[in-house]
Amino acid sequence: MKVLVLYDYPASPGGLATQGELLYRGLKEMGVDAYPVNFESAQEKEWYYRWFKPDVVLGVGYWGHTPDLILHPQQYGVQPVPWLVADGYISNYREILNSLPLILVTSNWVKEVYIRDGINPDIIEVLPVGCDTDAFHPMDRADPKVAAVRQSLGIAPDDMMILTVGGDAASKGALEVMQALAINNPKAPPWKYVCKVWPQERTEVQNASDHTLSNQLGISLNIINVMNRLSRNFMPHLINACDIYAAPSRLEGFGMPQVEAGACGKPVIGIKAMGMLDTLVHGETALLAEIAQEILLKETMVFAETDSKERQKIVFPSPRTVDYRASVHDIATYLMDLMESPDLRQKLGEAARKRVVEQFDYKVVAKRSVEIISTRLGIS
Repeated sequence: MKVLVLYDYPASPGGLATQGELLYRGLKEMGVDAYPVNFESAQEKEWYYRWFKPDVVLGVGYWGHTPDLILHPQQYGVQPVPWLVADGYISNYREILNSLPLILVTSNWVKEVYIRDGINPDIIEVLPVGCDTDAFHPMDRADPKVAAVRQSLGIAPDDMMILTVGGDAASKGALEVMQALAINNPKAPPWKYVCKVWPQERTEVQNASDHTLSNQLGISLNIINVMNRLSRNFMPHLINACDIYAAPSRLEGFGMPQVEAGACGKPVIGIKAMGMLDTLVHGETALLAEIAQEILLKETMVFAETDSKERQKIVFPSPRTVDYRASVHDIATYLMDLMESPDLRQKLGEAARKRVVEQFDYKVVAKRSVEIISTRLGIS
């Protein structure tokens, strides 16, 4: 099988780029003839089509990337297989997507979203995102690289470090975590809450709002905001510096940081919804808060045509859930349980590591991708 992998190549530290990079690495390591190329590079993609003649073009993105991931290879008679995440209402390309023999999605929840928006369930297969379990593995707190992370953040050796990583903190449930920490603060052991976010304009606005909330809650001195670009080399050490990884996300199609935290043997607090139902097992590898609220949308505005600048209103037959809020009281309970019990932290972390290695290691995911394509498309 010859595979051309389309993603944000060379890989940036972002989620989609990492998803594609790990798939490419896994395919190469299992002996598949594969090459990576940037999904937007029309000339370079054509170059590969002409001399490499791939059996399949496997592209990472979301439905809005259809022109780059699907239409472009089809113009040259090459079979595309998109590996998609969810990103809002599928307002365009439904007919094109439904004409494909196979679409890969990152979780059962993403599959439900695509089916909800009119995509044929018979062509959808779930392929989880891979994790580099060689890089993301448990490290001793005394490891100089791990210790240096805590020192650079100003976290004392006796402080309990809670960590959330995301494009912004609010979407990962950080506001609910802060409210839970405020509830626990009078009785909790010394703690610091680190929110590592991606530098961008909307994050700066959100950070200011988050800071206002932390002041109102009386916990601002315990909150550490980190807003900068961090490489994949640094992330395992950041995760290993924490004691608890908390991300009861408001919207999560897979949850790569939660999986990476599990690979590092860290206990995870999530929400009992969306992609985390695939990646985390409540009471065994993680603690999942119940859903306290679903944010519903009755209508939305979309572009009338693919390249149009005009918008039209879409009214849904029934309200749609667009994101969730986790139970603050559940989060508070789980945080206190984990902060007070090293044994519970160790138990959940060990089970999480085992599950990630067995089910989400990037080599396992690459093997599964080949099996799906071989079975569904008859390509060997």
